[in-house]
Amino acid sequence: MFRQFLRPRAAVTAVFFLNGLVFSSWYSRLPDIQDRLDLGTGELGLALLGAPVGLLIAQPLTGALAATVGPRRLVAAAPIWLAAGVAPALAVDAPTLALGTLAVGAANGVLDVAMNVEGLAVERAGHKRIFNSLHAAFSFGALAGAAIGGLAASAELDPLPHLAIVVTFGAAAATLASRGLPPAAAEPPTAGSRFARPSRRLAALGVVAFCALLAEGAVFDWSGIFIRRETDAAVGLAPAGLAAFNLAMGFGRLSADHISEQLGSAQLVRAGALIAAAGLGAALLLATPAGAVAGFAVMGLGLAAVFPLALRAAGYDPATAGPSVAAVSSVGYAGLLTGPPAIGLLAEVLGLGGALACVCGLLALAAALAGNLSTHARGAA
Repeated sequence: MFRQFLRPRAAVTAVFFLNGLVFSSWYSRLPDIQDRLDLGTGELGLALLGAPVGLLIAQPLTGALAATVGPRRLVAAAPIWLAAGVAPALAVDAPTLALGTLAVGAANGVLDVAMNVEGLAVERAGHKRIFNSLHAAFSFGALAGAAIGGLAASAELDPLPHLAIVVTFGAAAATLASRGLPPAAAEPPTAGSRFARPSRRLAALGVVAFCALLAEGAVFDWSGIFIRRETDAAVGLAPAGLAAFNLAMGFGRLSADHISEQLGSAQLVRAGALIAAAGLGAALLLATPAGAVAGFAVMGLGLAAVFPLALRAAGYDPATAGPSVAAVSSVGYAGLLTGPPAIGLLAEVLGLGGALACVCGLLALAAALAGNLSTHARGAA
């Protein structure tokens, strides 16, 4: 039984890692792509809108498709989705870059929903919590992609050959990994709705996901600026907050499955959201380089399990897993994409510290809604 579980777990873990690796790689080369195309910040910003548009269109459709054909077939097609990672490097101007990011966003949206639903299927079959460890693999894959991108840029390797190498490796590894997934016959298509039925519980899970990913987006976009401008840190120290956040989140996800088994998902999400709010609050109040880096690390540790467990709660019923995961994931990513610009606008009125303090309030809201992750809450859905 253990060996039967170990192989599909390793396979789906590899897909999570490769997704993080490939789709973080093209982000790491954006400065070089911008320079090559001679784009201003406004033109680049408009071109990058293609990624969220593609993702938000693809995810609900993927949920319906996963309910029709099963997630295994979509995950097995990972080499196709990963191949989109080279598209931005093929751009020759702003419009073609927008098309490239649209393709990347759509492909990422398909694979994101499919691998999460497949991961839940593997977890159910093995009767052992593994979902947070899968998201840890994604986090470490993203870190590896960013690190490799930095090395490629330092070596003055053009984005196109760099991304082609990464995509080729990712596609080959995903092809091998997919052989370890459970057969499609073991995951028959569902007979229910192809789209999630609105419910108060699903809406609450969507809000938890929205708050968690908005907080992540705030750190990705604003932590470096906060450390540089509000703490008078040296330029080289500005990225340290984001690095500490990601490392703490990755390691936190490795232990989150065991902790959630002991405490329960609702209790862990409630505690995690409050810890994240406390970490961010400490970073803002201390306003020193060391204090800010430590605060963002605590925030990453607290947030580690919040989004994965919201997805797990939405998709654990196999009859509705695909559409429900797609619905909650789409709402969550809407927070990731809209949060950073909103913080920028608020910062004009409240200052950056005040705008980031609003994120603490959203994390408190996520903690208040954490009861919807409890098993007994499913009956209210």
